Formats: sequence, structure tokens, C-alpha cells
Amino acid sequence: MAVVVTGEGLTLDEVLRVARAREGVRLAPEAVERVRRGREVVDRHLAGGKSVYGLNTGVGVRKRVAVSEAEQDAFNRRLILEHRVGQGAAAPEDVVRAMTLRLANGLARGSAGVRLELVEHVVAALNNGAVPEVRLLGSYGQADLPANADLAHGLLGDFELAAKEGLALLNHNSFSTALAALAIADARRLLDTLETAGALDLDAFAANLSVLDPAVGVHRPYAGLQESLGRLRTLLAGSSLWDDPPRDLQDPLVFRTLPQVHGAAREALAHAESVLAIELNASQENPLVVAEEGRIVSVGNFDVLPLAAALDFLRIALAPALTSASERAIKLLQMPLTGLGEGLATEIGLAESALSEFGVPLQAFAAEARLLAAPVSIEHGSSMHHEGIEDRITLAPLAARRLMEQVELGERLVAIELVVAAQGVDRRGLPRLGAGTRAAYDAVRGLVPETALGEPPPQDLEPLRELVRSGELSNQA
Repeated sequence: MAVVVTGEGLTLDEVLRVARAREGVRLAPEAVERVRRGREVVDRHLAGGKSVYGLNTGVGVRKRVAVSEAEQDAFNRRLILEHRVGQGAAAPEDVVRAMTLRLANGLARGSAGVRLELVEHVVAALNNGAVPEVRLLGSYGQADLPANADLAHGLLGDFELAAKEGLALLNHNSFSTALAALAIADARRLLDTLETAGALDLDAFAANLSVLDPAVGVHRPYAGLQESLGRLRTLLAGSSLWDDPPRDLQDPLVFRTLPQVHGAAREALAHAESVLAIELNASQENPLVVAEEGRIVSVGNFDVLPLAAALDFLRIALAPALTSASERAIKLLQMPLTGLGEGLATEIGLAESALSEFGVPLQAFAAEARLLAAPVSIEHGSSMHHEGIEDRITLAPLAARRLMEQVELGERLVAIELVVAAQGVDRRGLPRLGAGTRAAYDAVRGLVPETALGEPPPQDLEPLRELVRSGELSNQA
């Protein structure tokens, strides 16, 4: 079923359907009319002969230079080629498809002032499977000019451009927004999977489940905390830990504060999702066509600081969740804390390390995740570019790329965490697990067998990491 592009109601779920499931798109009738009205305003201004930035003038410091009607196609085409200065590897296909969808949706608002033919051309290219090479590096997030130029160049072919259309294809943040959309979706899936792994940690540690009492969320009413508490209780429904006397009155903090740490990450995630919902449908261009008033206004809507800052916030909040996951797994490997064999070996007092050495990559992944949490939206640009006019940056693409990297590290970390927790469950004689934790344990054991006496730790966790990435373990609660 095709995603309907309206210019106003694009959702994250629709982005994922087009970007990853390769669904088609079509323009809504109301979007068609909106685009036509926006273009009529541009045509009236051009006919009036008044200088309007980007319509009949150059851009940047060349705003002083007039562009005649005869020059428009060549000028707009050259404008795109001049901005093709991106560097580095090509963006993945899902990023390019999400970026193209966001561009189409932005043009469908009518506030970019392009012709309907251009919007239809972009939609057709997306439906025909076009995936231009868009280089990942070089945008500082104040309109993603280099990446947008790559996309426009690859989409256009021999399409002839009219006044303002080159600038409309460049002056937006579809690249940043696409990266952010995919990264945020993956972060939610990772956080849900961390919840599943955390619940299995509690079973493996024979933890005190008083920390999941509903009163916790009633007396500290954060929505994120209440969601985490509810998910953990559902995952552990039926576990013998609810019935057995606690092994200890108070467990280490990374077990006791599991819902609080995950709840904080959920609060940051919800904020990022709310900002993304606006940016998927907002005007990000300059100048802005206000069709209902017949005006064209010079604006700075390409400054996506809310998105960059929200991504920073999410990485900051996700880092403690990953660090806590690492610490729980490491503590499960320690005999004084678990009462089990060192490294979850088959017996106490053996010389073999069993799973102990997994502590090294666990700490490495958590450390890298924390370093990736450093905020980037506070950076400041050089005032040298374009005579000091372009003196602001948001680094939104970097903020999103770092979230993607953090999520990838998290997937590998949680794969090890699940292996360790499953081994802990085995060492406790496979007690009665919760409904969700039992399903998670079975999924792990379907890919990674128990490490028996004299065996090294499992050497290839990539299948388990792929299972984590598939989202199957995020749906247990």
C-alpha cells in the first residue's frame, strides 16, 4: 500500500515503510493544489520584476547578482553542481530513500514554490527505485547542501529546472532528518531489547524484584519510568523470583535502578520523536513561500537546532543505559556477587575463565558509547565562509550519525549481555523464568549453545546481533 504524501502528515512509520520496506508513494490531491498555489506566488513575483533572493538573484554572497529568465535553467543546474562538495562513503540505501521521501514531502507543502512537475519527478524517481550516491560527509547541518546536491544531481537526469527550483532542492535538511529518523527508530528498538536483556539479567542474578513495585512509578510519575516498570513486570510475569525470598535485601545499583535508567532514556527518546515528528513535515527552506498571503519571506528555517539538540540528549541518555547493561553482565561474571562459578563456569574453583573475558568487549563498547554521547550541537562555525554570512552550524548530520554508531555498539553489547544472562540462568538450574525472559532465553539458546566445561566462549555472536537488530527481542513485553 502506497504512502500518501500530503506535505503535512508524514510519520516515522511511513518513513520506515518507504526506506526499508521499499513501499511506493503517491501525492495527495490536496498536496497537488497546495504546490500549484505556491508556484503561482513565485510566478507573480517573477512577473513583477522585484528582486527576490534565489528566484532572480544569485545565492550567498552572490545575492547581489541578477539572474535573467533566460539563464534560469543553466543557473539552477550550475547551483546544484557547485554544491556537490560532499566527501566520504556513500550513504546506505535506506538513508537515501528516507531522504528522498522527506524532500518530496517538503516540496508537497507548497512553501518551496516549485512546480508540480518537479514534485512529481521526485516521487516518480523514488517509485522507480532511484538511489543516487549521496556522500555522508561534508554537511554541517545548516541546510545539508553537499548531500542535497548529490541527491538532486542523481534524481534530476535531464529534467529542466525553473526559477527557485535549484535552491529548493538544496536549501533543506532532508539528509539530517532522514538520518535522524532511522537512528531514532533503531534507538527505540535497541532500548526495548535492552529492557528484555535487563529482565533476563534479573532472572540470572536472582535479583530482588521489589525494585519493580508499581508504587515506584506512582510516587515518581515519569511516563518513561512507568513504561519501563510495566515492560519489566510483563517480561518477568511468572518468574519464580516473585515467589521466592530475595537472595539479597539490596542488589548492586545497576540492577536496582534498571527501570529508572531506562525510564530516563525513554524520556529522551520521546522528546526526540516529538521533535522528529515536526521536522518530517516542517518548512526547512529559504525563502519561504506563504501562499495564502501571496508573500515570499527570507527565513532561517534550515537551522535545525531542535533536532540536533534532541539527538544529543538522546545519546547522553542512552549512554548510561548501555553502561549499566555492561556492568550488570560483568557482575554476573563475578562469583562473590552471584554465588556461581567465576565467569559462570560449570563449577566454583576451576582454572578456566569460561565467559570472563567477555568483560573486555563489554567495557570497550560501553566506553565508546559514552564518548559518542558528547554533544555536538554546541559547536560554532567559522565566520570566514561567504564573507561571514554563513556563521552558524548545528552539526545535525553528525548528531544523527553518532546515534547510529552508538546503537550499533549497543547491539553488540546487548548480544554479549544476553549470552552472559542465559549462562547465568543455566548455572541456576534453569529456574522458572518470566514469560518474556523465557522467550528471550530460548531465542538466545537457539543461536548460541551453553558454554560447557573446558570450552572457550562463543566465537561468533553475529547471528545473535542480527537477531537483536531484527527487533524480535524487542517485542517480548
